[in-house]
Amino acid sequence: MIFQRALKRELYTTAAGVFLTLFTITITMMLIRILGQAAKGRIASDDVLALIGFTSLNYMPIILILTGFIAVLLVVTRSYRDSEMVVWFSSGLSLTRWIRPVLEFGAPIIVIVAVLGFSVTPWAYRQSAEFRERFEKREDLARLSPGKFQESALGNRVFYIESIDDDGEDVKNVFIHSIRDDKTGTVLAESGRIFNDETGDRYLLLKNGIRYEEATDRSFASFMKFGKYTSFVAEKDDFVYELDETSTRSLTMKELLERPTSKKRGELVWRIGLPFMCLLLMLLAIPLGFVNPRAGRSFNLIIAVLLYLAYSNMTSFFQNFVSHNRLSFGFAWWPLHLLIAIIIFLLFAWRLGVNSPNHPYAWFARLRHKRIQRSAQSEKEGDGQ
Repeated sequence: MIFQRALKRELYTTAAGVFLTLFTITITMMLIRILGQAAKGRIASDDVLALIGFTSLNYMPIILILTGFIAVLLVVTRSYRDSEMVVWFSSGLSLTRWIRPVLEFGAPIIVIVAVLGFSVTPWAYRQSAEFRERFEKREDLARLSPGKFQESALGNRVFYIESIDDDGEDVKNVFIHSIRDDKTGTVLAESGRIFNDETGDRYLLLKNGIRYEEATDRSFASFMKFGKYTSFVAEKDDFVYELDETSTRSLTMKELLERPTSKKRGELVWRIGLPFMCLLLMLLAIPLGFVNPRAGRSFNLIIAVLLYLAYSNMTSFFQNFVSHNRLSFGFAWWPLHLLIAIIIFLLFAWRLGVNSPNHPYAWFARLRHKRIQRSAQSEKEGDGQ
């Protein structure tokens, strides 16, 4: 049908604009947050672009769900506002005829959301956690940025270097303040070099500096100058990378189904709910898109936003209940989606009833029209007399 082809073309065009808007907003927010973390020394500056890419993949299912929902809602709303729906209904077509083109438009989005939620997003989350954990387990000096004070991973030392060479081993103008064994020590040196001993432990060889040490109870203090001084940095096992396997978000579907726990079942509730949420929200947008061309459209948009927030938060609510073993998986993954499907059915029935000549609203409209006609006729008769 020509109208349905035009409708799908408009849905794709609107969805492209909505997606670009949502994606740009998301990327901008992530860029600000990740750059702030890099500036504070929480992540490596070289990993910023990779982390932005992985984080965007984590948010992609929600962005696509919102894209489909908003696109259908905007197209239906525009059709009512431009009185195209009047032509549609006058041609004897029902609102349910919108379901097929919307499903054809949304089918690729649903498939992509399912693939992202089941496989791509866990992989991206795993890679992001790997980058962050690898940085956290790097030795203290490797995490330093020239010109900034940096606290060690254990919180017992503070480092400062003025500059570092390209290979990351030679440093200039070093400051180290440490607390160890009830002693406070401060070291200043003109230069230094990082090296590993025969056991694999890492040390910093400082040259031409001074060292001041004092007991925390101030019972004694010492001061010395040195030509060479070796400072311990980290043991070999401290900077060997080991990925944390405890996060259920990074687990594959196969790993979630093997030896299931309450947290794994909770993660399954969320992942299974994503394609259902995508499908049901697009269908929900069809009856929600009704607006009176002579009135504002803010009310329906507010209702649509509130329904989406309630749907998303309730999904997270069920996930949390299953994760804390307060609700079984069998009674958690389907009731919310069934409730939304019932709401969609009722809204369609309501909108179809409104457009029916037997609906009470239509009866009131005919009665009001007759009253207006009688009033106009009475005015004409009064003018004639």
